[in-house]
Amino acid sequence: MSQSDSPTTTWFEHLDETVESILKNDPAARSRLEVILCYPGLHAVMIYRIANVFYKAKRYTLARLISQWARTMTGIEIHPGATIGRRFIIDHGMGVVIGETSHIGDDCFLYQGVTLGAGAEARQGEQTRDTKRHPTLGNGVVVGSGAEIQGAITVSDNARVASGSIVLKDVPPNSTVVGMPGRVIYRDGQRINEKLPDIEAEAIKSLKNRIEVLETLLRQLQGDNATNLASDSINQSEQDKLDWLDGNTENESTEDPVEVFLQGAGI
Repeated sequence: MSQSDSPTTTWFEHLDETVESILKNDPAARSRLEVILCYPGLHAVMIYRIANVFYKAKRYTLARLISQWARTMTGIEIHPGATIGRRFIIDHGMGVVIGETSHIGDDCFLYQGVTLGAGAEARQGEQTRDTKRHPTLGNGVVVGSGAEIQGAITVSDNARVASGSIVLKDVPPNSTVVGMPGRVIYRDGQRINEKLPDIEAEAIKSLKNRIEVLETLLRQLQGDNATNLASDSINQSEQDKLDWLDGNTENESTEDPVEVFLQGAGI
């Protein structure tokens, strides 16, 4: 895991090895001088390392002031309480947000618009102030532009998160995650043959089927004497649909797609 807390690693050593890592990984980088002068991701991370010193000394307001100044200058918001490893690169960087209890390992790479957020825990206010609310990224993790990783989950070593993905669950090592919500499609270089659900389409389909069943039952009630309507008057196929919609069939997932959607998987 990260060695960022090593007392032998100075600010200048962090700067030197991060610049070298950028030159190695970014084909647009032409020289050390260009990287030092023109890379806002580097500026934001190095200012964070100063703010983090004050944060650890419990000079919280000063630390936040420094981080807010960096946010104004670079468009990248890194809370000074975050823990960030060595050779951490933010490419382009505009819109990146890294929360207070985030842990980022060595050699991680984030693109613009990435959020390492607190998820539902953020809405519980002060009662979660001193708890782990933000993600942990292992070593060598790459997160694509616009991706969101929410909550106190772990994205393990050498994982890849595709652009625009929303990750709500732990990610195993050497995996590639795609989608909303994120699903593992590759692990250890092998494709996982799992159909990726379209949660919005599933929710709409479930609602449509329920409406059709209820309309059918309503027509039956209108055509019969409601007081004499026996349970067996319901067409068996319609009852089967109701059972499926309620998750009562065997060997079928009991997760209601509408509930999954409403819980934020499709948002």
